[in-house]
Amino acid sequence: MQEQVQFEVGTILEGRVTGITNFGAFISLPENKTGMVHISEISTGFVKDIKDHLKLDQSVRVKIIAIDEKGKIALSIKQTIEVPPKPAPKAPASNTPPVEFRPNAPKASEGSDSFEDMMSRFKKLSEDKLSDFKRASEVKRTSSRRK
Repeated sequence: MQEQVQFEVGTILEGRVTGITNFGAFISLPENKTGMVHISEISTGFVKDIKDHLKLDQSVRVKIIAIDEKGKIALSIKQTIEVPPKPAPKAPASNTPPVEFRPNAPKASEGSDSFEDMMSRFKKLSEDKLSDFKRASEVKRTSSRRK
């Protein structure tokens, strides 16, 4: 006697590819049901051509991600793929926390400045950098004319 399969969102099943289109693949499921895997649910990477990832009659693991009011079953292959966890960042060698270098950060004594003071310093710094850039560009332009 066959075991009854639960067709609900989140269930993972084994199926067989019965059709491939430009937008997805049709999967034959237990109990003579059919679902579709949209192209965006085939792989964790970009899928240009589904035929590069799936073949007719191929057995696949799928996860039910939606069932609409008409009973159409939306499936995902990529949600059944276990992605290895990212390794935890290595702790610094010493017990002191790392220091973030921020060249334009206000000094400790400047911490209570108003927004207007900070904006004024920013504008001055920007103008200085812009004039340095213009001066350097002008020097390059005039030196190339002399050649």
